[in-house]
Amino acid sequence: MRYAIYFTPPVHHPLSVAAAAWLGRNAFSGELVDAPPLRGLTVQELAYYTALPRRYGFHASLKAPFRLAEGMTEAMLLKELMLFAGAMEPFHLAPMEIVRCGDSYGLAPALPDSSMSLLAAKVVQTFDAFRAPLSEAEIERRDPDSLTAPQFANLHRWGDPHVMDEYRFQMSLTGTVGPSDGARVVQALREQFAAAACLPLEVSSIALFVEEETGSPFRVHSLHPIGRVDSRRIA
Repeated sequence: MRYAIYFTPPVHHPLSVAAAAWLGRNAFSGELVDAPPLRGLTVQELAYYTALPRRYGFHASLKAPFRLAEGMTEAMLLKELMLFAGAMEPFHLAPMEIVRCGDSYGLAPALPDSSMSLLAAKVVQTFDAFRAPLSEAEIERRDPDSLTAPQFANLHRWGDPHVMDEYRFQMSLTGTVGPSDGARVVQALREQFAAAACLPLEVSSIALFVEEETGSPFRVHSLHPIGRVDSRRIA
């Protein structure tokens, strides 16, 4: 079993609803979701381009998937998550927009957010003791020869090249998209997320995702509210 610490909006937030339809799966329930009708993109093309993010579920990474270190248990991880989240303060993100990251597309705030970068760094540091060291095969799968020097150092120190100063907040929505199809995919993304992306988005919890068997879809195990219990608003 592997665990990951992610940010994802609440299950009923319009962004989660739009993302579940786009990806074809609800990461909270694990249920498949019918694809929305989109101009310029067939159902088959949508399924192809979303295959990778569908497996991981709609999220922004805080701590990449990891196996538990020897001597660590799920109960210990859950307790630390509860304590950690309770010591943080919630914050709001700027409206989201469609962005390109390498050969894929996703959502990111229109303005850089230092609060999210700080939260991600604290998660990586705090929960590193729970992470089993990467195997040689796991290191090779991250293609270390393609990494920059800081990314290579991060991979060996933290198990993930894209942390600390290399961290960029993004909620992935596609796998690799070829240049010839980029414009159609972006048009479909803007159509699907036009309404939801501009709504207020509060970072009020962090999520523990689990992969129960190798290669199985990740699902939301639990949400951990951010902030002291006595200061949380009652919905």
